[in-house]
Amino acid sequence: MTKSGQKIGFIGLGIMGAPMALNLLKAGHILFVQTRSKTPIELVEGGATVCTSAEEVAKRADIVITMLPDTPHVEEVLFGERGVAAGLKAGATASDGQAKVVVDMSSISPMATKRFAQRIEALGSQYLDAPVSGGEVGAKAASLTIMVGGHEATFERARPLFEAMGKNITLVGGNGDGQTTKVANQIIVALNIEAVAEALLFASKAGADPARVRQALMGGFAASRILEVHGERMVQRSFNPGFRIELHQKDLGLALQGAREMGVALPHTASAAQLMQVCAAHGLAGLDHSALCCSLELMSDHEIAGG
Repeated sequence: MTKSGQKIGFIGLGIMGAPMALNLLKAGHILFVQTRSKTPIELVEGGATVCTSAEEVAKRADIVITMLPDTPHVEEVLFGERGVAAGLKAGATASDGQAKVVVDMSSISPMATKRFAQRIEALGSQYLDAPVSGGEVGAKAASLTIMVGGHEATFERARPLFEAMGKNITLVGGNGDGQTTKVANQIIVALNIEAVAEALLFASKAGADPARVRQALMGGFAASRILEVHGERMVQRSFNPGFRIELHQKDLGLALQGAREMGVALPHTASAAQLMQVCAAHGLAGLDHSALCCSLELMSDHEIAGG
């Protein structure tokens, strides 16, 4: 493949980051990568350059993407020793003479995001927060929903990259608004998982076949992507992580923290967070978030697939 695309840095090659980076390679971009664990062989064979630090990535790339677990990880990668900011300090510009761009695609605190954006922009670079939804399946299929916060001109520069990784791409507003939208997304997803789990548990305990109940419901007003994908996981007991419970716990924690600060009542978000905590207490935090059903099953002494 002839590499004629942009020089892109990608930091964080986990369950989500690796396939996202691979899709950028497939789109013809030049990739500089760095991760704590071993770099996936597909990226190396695809021509990605492995860097030894985030600083090196920032020096060599025009646009730097981060895809990390939580707020402290992003802060460390951006502003820690040999971090991204160190590679931007010289006021370096991109290959086309424009300012370099940092795009954080992690799911982190909206308030911290605003601070990070100010610090990066103070170095003469630009910043976008662009968290995603769609899980591992969406990352592999390049069908992610991407919620972006930042300046419109910066968004347009990064749009070709977003289009290589996702389908539903929206500039929501300024810095922090992308993260706020992602938190709202995670509230909706968690409550839908809880609703599907309760419905299938009820049906199973009543003696109905939960697989057939799910199939019937998919043809009515209760149909949803959560019922389709996670309902099937619950019935088949397929909880290999696409998105881990512990990460969804973190997102709901951000929602509840923000709710306290703003004086907003989120009672059902709190209940979903408690159910996830039950799972964590039983050693299930590393499973897919569809395994939230296990907390209800434990309290009911009945498995959905138990019939």
